[in-house]
Amino acid sequence: MHALLELVARHRRGDAAGITSICCAHPLVLEAALRHAQRHALPLVLVEATCNQVNQDGGYTGMTPTDFVAFVGGIAERVGMDPARIALGGDHLGPNPWIALDAEAAMAKAETMVAAYVAAGFRKLHLDCSMACADDSVPLPEATIVERAVRLCRAAEAAHAQAGGEPPVYVIGTEVPVPGGATEAIEGLAVTAPEAALATIEAHRDAFAAAGLQAAWTRVIASVVQPGVEFDHHQVIDYVPAAARALSAAIEQVPGLVFEAHSTDYQTPDALAALVHDHFAILKVGPGLTFALREALWALDAIEREWIAPDRRAHLRETALARMRAQPGHWQRYYHAQGDALTIDLQYSLSDRIRYYWPDPAIEAACQQLFANLRQSPPPMPLVGQYLPQALRALRADRAPLDPAALVMAHIAIALDDYRHACVPDAQP
Repeated sequence: MHALLELVARHRRGDAAGITSICCAHPLVLEAALRHAQRHALPLVLVEATCNQVNQDGGYTGMTPTDFVAFVGGIAERVGMDPARIALGGDHLGPNPWIALDAEAAMAKAETMVAAYVAAGFRKLHLDCSMACADDSVPLPEATIVERAVRLCRAAEAAHAQAGGEPPVYVIGTEVPVPGGATEAIEGLAVTAPEAALATIEAHRDAFAAAGLQAAWTRVIASVVQPGVEFDHHQVIDYVPAAARALSAAIEQVPGLVFEAHSTDYQTPDALAALVHDHFAILKVGPGLTFALREALWALDAIEREWIAPDRRAHLRETALARMRAQPGHWQRYYHAQGDALTIDLQYSLSDRIRYYWPDPAIEAACQQLFANLRQSPPPMPLVGQYLPQALRALRADRAPLDPAALVMAHIAIALDDYRHACVPDAQP
């Protein structure tokens, strides 16, 4: 049985089990996730790429699905993890990268993308056709969204018939939060109505059956809904179990399915555990992990300022801010502040638009110089403890050297631990 199908079956039998979906393409974040899984003997790691991040045209990472599989595989080899313990997923797979085109052209591109994901080895597919294309009405009717999801499922099944191997599992859902967090301040957030969640599932089930995709329907594992969690630039809407009680109970009427919760970044440990308990068994996290990456890199930058001679410093923070201002394409639609307030958003916004800039050659060079400086002249333990106390404690517990990359990954692992405790019943420290 597919590991994710088995996980959902366990959850539905009453085991409060869940899984964290790592939605990130940064090598240090992914290495941290795999090392974290190794350390805690997690049987499965779920890594997902989004349609804008990875597609047949390269996405904003420059990677095709085949490239991404090789990229993750290389990290697994370095860590010593069996690739069979890594499940690869595609998030928001649909026409989103091509919504400037008319619907037919955009859907043709989306079908090609889904087939490429399956051929490359991705086996968890979120079918998301909720966005309107150039010639669509707004809002897009749910019947159209469902019809397009069926088209993508058909393309995925055909690709699997050619590729062989384990068949894909699917996630559906039309009430999809904004990828990467809300773009404006959150003024109100409504939990999905139970009847709407059930109607969406029923509409998809009927459409799959009408299209002759009954076998594929048995591999639909989750539906995306809004449980009442979100974040914008400066605030987090925390999960309130009482507000989602009726929604949580609704999924118990549907055999074999759980809910998938997006935008769980920055939730408290108790909120994450409550989400899993309430059948939101797949927890997506992305910006929250790259935010932790940035926290650790800024801490190393501060250590460098105190420890390394001025003429040798990498000036990572200054370099990153300069490049973001010189190339504002990834943030200018989202951040509207000016002056000092903009400088704060560029660095510290919870939507973490800085994550798009880490591959920039100048920023990458500064990061590597920072690491080299701190390796050549290791800072004293008390200085490390001033800026990265928890990461220092973790490395000391493992009797590991205070390597800068290891400190960064240990800091990321702190965020991952909140998810582990939520998803793994009776998890030990």
